[in-house]
Amino acid sequence: MSATVDGDKSGSVPNRVRRLLHGPRPETVPALVGTACTFVGLIDIGAGIFPRFRHSRMHTIAEVLPGATGPFAAALSLSAGMLLLLLAHGIKRHKRRAWRAAVVLLPAGAVAQFVYRHSVIGVLLSLALLALLLRHRGEFAALPDPRSRWRALANFVSMGAGSLVVGLVVVSAHPGRVVGDPGLTDRLEHVIYGLFGFEGPIDYTEGVSWTVGYCLGALGLLTAVTTIYLAFRPEHPAARLTEDDERRLRELLAVHGGRDSLGHFALRRDKGVVFSPSGKAAVCYRVVSGVMLASGDPIGDVEAWPGAIERFMDEAKAHSWTPAVMGCSETGGEVWTRETGLDALELGDEAVVDVADFSLTGRAMRNVRQMVKRIERGGYRTRVRRARDLTDDEVRQIRRAAADWRGTDTERGFSMALGRIGDPADGDAVIATAHKADESGASPYGDLKAVIHFVPWGTDGMSLELMRRDRSADPGMNELLIVAALQAAPGLGVERVSLNFAMFRSALARGEKIGAGPVLRLWRGLLVFLSRWFQIESLYKFNAKFRPRWEPRFVVFPTTRDLPRIGFAAMQAEGFVNLSLPRPFARRRTRAPRPCAHLPARPEPREARAA
Repeated sequence: MSATVDGDKSGSVPNRVRRLLHGPRPETVPALVGTACTFVGLIDIGAGIFPRFRHSRMHTIAEVLPGATGPFAAALSLSAGMLLLLLAHGIKRHKRRAWRAAVVLLPAGAVAQFVYRHSVIGVLLSLALLALLLRHRGEFAALPDPRSRWRALANFVSMGAGSLVVGLVVVSAHPGRVVGDPGLTDRLEHVIYGLFGFEGPIDYTEGVSWTVGYCLGALGLLTAVTTIYLAFRPEHPAARLTEDDERRLRELLAVHGGRDSLGHFALRRDKGVVFSPSGKAAVCYRVVSGVMLASGDPIGDVEAWPGAIERFMDEAKAHSWTPAVMGCSETGGEVWTRETGLDALELGDEAVVDVADFSLTGRAMRNVRQMVKRIERGGYRTRVRRARDLTDDEVRQIRRAAADWRGTDTERGFSMALGRIGDPADGDAVIATAHKADESGASPYGDLKAVIHFVPWGTDGMSLELMRRDRSADPGMNELLIVAALQAAPGLGVERVSLNFAMFRSALARGEKIGAGPVLRLWRGLLVFLSRWFQIESLYKFNAKFRPRWEPRFVVFPTTRDLPRIGFAAMQAEGFVNLSLPRPFARRRTRAPRPCAHLPARPEPREARAA
């Protein structure tokens, strides 16, 4: 496979070679500065809370003068320390706005250290860190992350809780100057009053109450100011596919869509996209917790992949996102690692069934065959059709049933999920449904009992996207519909069907065989244990029922230390970890799916037009 790109990188060398010629990207300075910000922030907080780092007669005099600079400096030191702690992560990620804020805060913290604590060491540390930030200011050029105003609520909750904890430490940091013996309830009440700027029930001697009051007021003001700022700052929404982006992607898929079974999932409208300079290839992605996640292989001409990959890496660098790819093929992994210098790790296997080789006969298919026959004798019937052949009423009923039958509050899936059913732009999708007469007539879904949705895989394949069933239906609905889809596939011109993705399939398969070593058995045991929450073993066994061939899939990542962060971001993207607002407080999205501008709208049913 050529490293040059038709119209993209003619005459250029791969990224890995360029890094060898020009040296590695300097990552140590931002990490060092971010760690130093954390350290200096803790020093500033300690300087604002605890009675003395260094005994000073000037400090004693300043503290007993009501309204003097001492209490104010203590509050300033505490506020600067809290903000530096909040900015440390942004500094490590090269964020320009975090750098600007730190450059302003460090001199303020140094002044507070000198005025209130007369700590020369604290001043020197702050100024040294400031000099380091100014010296390497070119390293902090990353653009802001996608964000919304809902982060204001998260900030209010986290900062409020942190202010309560720090406030309790402030109130309790002067045990020798407290009047009486207040309990935890009194201390907590004093903190809450202080955060709102009022005097609490606890009294101090020698004017310490001024210092405590200023510190608590500063914490409350800091919480309010940061929350107001996050609530009213301009939004930077997450990237979304525009109509033009979607049109261009569909044109690429029309020519190259048969290469990767995950290609059609690039059309999720909650993804961003970068195109190669020639427009012959593209990489779709989503940013989750600072990780730029791509899924599957790049879309388009393989020869143009390096150009799209380079654009992807440039975008990640511009925002200081961690680049990662989930579920790419072996060919895709080779191109990604060659062009970027990233590493690859086998993540699992995709189950692919060749329609011509599928049959229910034979001992290996005995369990599936018996289950399907039993369900059919129970009165169930199946229908397998292209999405374009369904009426609007049928599509609405299927959408409603699929949403109501979902077992979780959030829609799961990212790398192998489209997130919509029956969109006019997805007319080539295949929908298999199971039906049984509803004798009671109480079901809002009529006789619909289960649904499976497949998206196109080129012109001769389809890829499983969604499986939902009525909980009151008989077990085996998914097996019934997959068999029905495989049997109907020849009539639809489908020759290959991609089923679910089985994580760590090879480890599960080898670990259960005779002769497996202790390490492999231990690894398999851990996977079986985790299957209680993540369906690792159950998906593997379900896929294995249909005797598929296994296609390995890989995760591509920068370094081993990034794997936990990438794994957590992937779990968020797939819907296994949800850090959003609880469902009662979440905004409801009632907007209808957006049709493609270049495609005609779904025609009305004949009955509707007649009416």
